[in-house]
Amino acid sequence: MLKCIAVADVRVGMYIHEFCGSWMDHPFWKAGFLLATEKDLQRVKASSIGELWIDVSKGLDVAVGTVSVSAEEVAAQTDAKLMAVVQEPSAILTVSMDDELRRAVKLCANAKAAVISMFSDARMGQALKFEEACELVESISDSVMRHPSALISLARLKNADEYTYMHSVAVCALMIALARNLGLNEGQVREVGLAGLLHDIGKMAIPNEVLNKPGKLTDSEFATVREHPEAGSRMLIESKQVSALVLDVCLHHHEKIDGSGYPHKLAGEQISLYARMGAVCDVYDAITSNRPYKKGWDPAESIRKMAEWKGHFDPVVFQAFIKTVGIYPVGSLVRLESGRIGVVMEQQAKSLLAPRVKVFFSAKSKAPIEQEVLDLSKLVGRDKIVARESAEEWGFRNIDTLWTGL
Repeated sequence: MLKCIAVADVRVGMYIHEFCGSWMDHPFWKAGFLLATEKDLQRVKASSIGELWIDVSKGLDVAVGTVSVSAEEVAAQTDAKLMAVVQEPSAILTVSMDDELRRAVKLCANAKAAVISMFSDARMGQALKFEEACELVESISDSVMRHPSALISLARLKNADEYTYMHSVAVCALMIALARNLGLNEGQVREVGLAGLLHDIGKMAIPNEVLNKPGKLTDSEFATVREHPEAGSRMLIESKQVSALVLDVCLHHHEKIDGSGYPHKLAGEQISLYARMGAVCDVYDAITSNRPYKKGWDPAESIRKMAEWKGHFDPVVFQAFIKTVGIYPVGSLVRLESGRIGVVMEQQAKSLLAPRVKVFFSAKSKAPIEQEVLDLSKLVGRDKIVARESAEEWGFRNIDTLWTGL
């Protein structure tokens, strides 16, 4: 049985199933381990994680009188909150998902090459090519304007070894889409896009062997990684070519609303709107992407997990983000009331709860079925999404080929 408890109530001998927070909030490269030593207990308590899940069937239970919440209770509360956010998406699509995906494939390739070159210059201490960066932001902005889901979803499908570069492209696209949903003017949209593209430039000051380490970080290595916002801000200040907005997002995208973030432990209104946007976009792409040490989470599951993290995100910004990517983002694996399992193909203008879904498997017969694309907005009362599913638990591989066609 899984229970969600406060970090203050964790004891040696408990089995940690999962941390309630971003992977960058703690030095452990994986969840799912027995907390066996006092040293690791202190590392957990010294992190900025406030809560975590324990599996009482594999380790110690909570002490009598300790407050805990079951997985079922948390899931029910979270789903109720997410449903309360739902309303019609604000995006007006000018091209089809398939058409923009074809454009986005080329854009992703060009963007990766441009960011690799830009970040390599930064690692070598050379001047950043901001004119090229602004041109790239313009291209990404145009793609997001035509169809936000295409580039955002495609940029998530990055290899672990190209994570740092494509993460910057993905956060740029997410920031642009979120900015438009929040009603920012086009000048601000371009600025937050540039901020997203450059938010992790400071990682070029971190040795590659630490940045791409496939195992648990030492305390010293974890401290080094957490220095990247300040390292990045120094690079940008020295360039003398970026706005205060871009600098702010670079420096403060790891701050949290409850004041437990870094590097300055800012809280609430001390954190700018733009840095609050950066925090949401950065975490979403990080947890949905494959990393050297961890496989990415399903997009819909990631939205649910983020909604459960108390004190991490600004509620208004996070609600706008949900409206931007959907409760069931493109690429999410879902089960329908009919028992069919499918992958989300595209958000619908009519309802975030009724996307286009490509079904391919029967949960009842546990066998493949003929692939079919369903428009759930036209099946109201006849079929609907009833649950998120795990590709790993079902043994599905390469489900992203179902929605990309690649």
